[in-house]
Amino acid sequence: MPFRFETLDIWHMAKDYAAKVYARTAKFPRHEDYGLKSQMNNAVNSISLNIAEGSAKSSNKAFGYHLEVSVGSTFEVVGGSFLALERSYITEDEHKVLYNDGERLAKAINAFRNTLF
Repeated sequence: MPFRFETLDIWHMAKDYAAKVYARTAKFPRHEDYGLKSQMNNAVNSISLNIAEGSAKSSNKAFGYHLEVSVGSTFEVVGGSFLALERSYITEDEHKVLYNDGERLAKAINAFRNTLF
């Protein structure tokens, strides 16, 4: 039997988003290894990991809290993409992809969260 999170579309969306972010941050300059690159990668990992952790909770309120954290991490990644764009680490087109996919993911997580209450 699969873990509950494996059945959630938002978890799969978060994993796919992480792959896109990692592909972009892999091109960041070396001096960002422990700066913006690390921050964005940690935040994007937090999205799917909080969905997974929350799915194990025994109450919808507890699950909802982890989903709220996931949305916050999504916003953090999108915010980081603005910094990456300003520093010319990513192109305008790459930024648009991260922005649009982040917006779609945040909306999907919030929509799912609303079904819990």
